[in-house]
Amino acid sequence: ASPALLMRVVASAYSVAEKAATIVRNVMSAGDLGIVEKAGPNDLQTKADRLVQMSICASLARKFPKVTIIGEEDLPTDDVTEELIEDGHCEEILKKPCPAQYTGIKEEELVIWVDPLDGTKEYTEGLLDHVTVLIGIAYGGKAIAGVINQPYYNYEAGAGAVLGRTIWGVLGIGAFGFQLTEAPAGKHIIVTTRSHSSALVNECISALNPDSVIRVGGAGNKVIQLIEGKASAYIFASPGCKKWDTCAPEAILHAVGGKITDIRGNSFQYNKEVKHMNSAGVLATLRNYDYYASRIPNTVKESLVP
Repeated sequence: ASPALLMRVVASAYSVAEKAATIVRNVMSAGDLGIVEKAGPNDLQTKADRLVQMSICASLARKFPKVTIIGEEDLPTDDVTEELIEDGHCEEILKKPCPAQYTGIKEEELVIWVDPLDGTKEYTEGLLDHVTVLIGIAYGGKAIAGVINQPYYNYEAGAGAVLGRTIWGVLGIGAFGFQLTEAPAGKHIIVTTRSHSSALVNECISALNPDSVIRVGGAGNKVIQLIEGKASAYIFASPGCKKWDTCAPEAILHAVGGKITDIRGNSFQYNKEVKHMNSAGVLATLRNYDYYASRIPNTVKESLVP
């Protein structure tokens, strides 16, 4: 029997994300980032954002024409050159059995959320380890599978190092491509925004009395900090994060037993009609979610309307 649709989509998304990483690195090494300001100096778009989104969306749409694909950038879809198309797939993923509850999924029931370059501002500033490519797959409004590529993983290892890695996960199977590690027991290490801080963000963090605070770019990168044990909670008490930022990381985090909600404890919905903004912020942990959720001040919750 041929592999289930979900596994074929994830296997293709894996190869598409690897192609995306090559585009991201090529744009950077060519030296012309083609930066455009969208809503302001902290909301940027580069040539890499544009080319990667066209590559991902066109490649997946060609193979899975009835799937809804929602990307961050507002771009035309008709002028994609053939060199941007990735037709491959990851054989290893196709060998995994599809969880029973997902074997009957039809193309038109899937929604794919794409962030072509998560951490654009950091990319423009050369903080390359913050950058990720995110492809999240949702069914019934829930994030059920995700692919995160880090184009510059290992870039500090020096010349000749193999750059980049791809992490993927499916609910009911697990997540792969990294070493799952828990944060040090008894330590409260918070990872939060680097470039979108505010009084509310800081009030929320100080209420948790953390041992340390890590400020980095990119939602994908922050969830990687959780699953690799570098941070114990990801907290962002502010609007600003969007569905394409959280869908892939959520699927991977949930696949390894973690939890992500808004600051008020509500689950995110990923059906195609949903509004794009996660306007009540983000609270995510690999373990001990209830500890952090119970310490978010009511004043902070009341300031953030879903």
